[in-house]
Amino acid sequence: MKISEVANHVNLPISTIRYYEKIGIITDEHVLRDHNNYRIYAQSIIQHLDVVKQCLAVGFTIHEIQLMIAKDGFSSKDQASIIEAKISEIEEAQKQLENSKQNLYEILKADITCEEGFGKY
Repeated sequence: MKISEVANHVNLPISTIRYYEKIGIITDEHVLRDHNNYRIYAQSIIQHLDVVKQCLAVGFTIHEIQLMIAKDGFSSKDQASIIEAKISEIEEAQKQLENSKQNLYEILKADITCEEGFGKY
């Protein structure tokens, strides 16, 4: 499959697919070379990139995905541990956002104006 076909199937720009290849998100097992040395992508690339997109959508970073790919497989216990750690990170971020929201409500209640300039009452 050509890179343009992969891009259409997974709804990613060609530049992103090339970047993923460069940084190791797309491994050699998904890329073949034809007689002209052009890249031909295996059908398995579609599922692989769908998983990468799902991981990014739930908050994993590119670096975390690289580490998981480099590990080349892990047990269900390891997988559960990784997911639980991400859930903890999300819960902590939610707490921080809630605190920020409460601080903003307190600023609104205080009715502080900056008509004389920022930071001047």
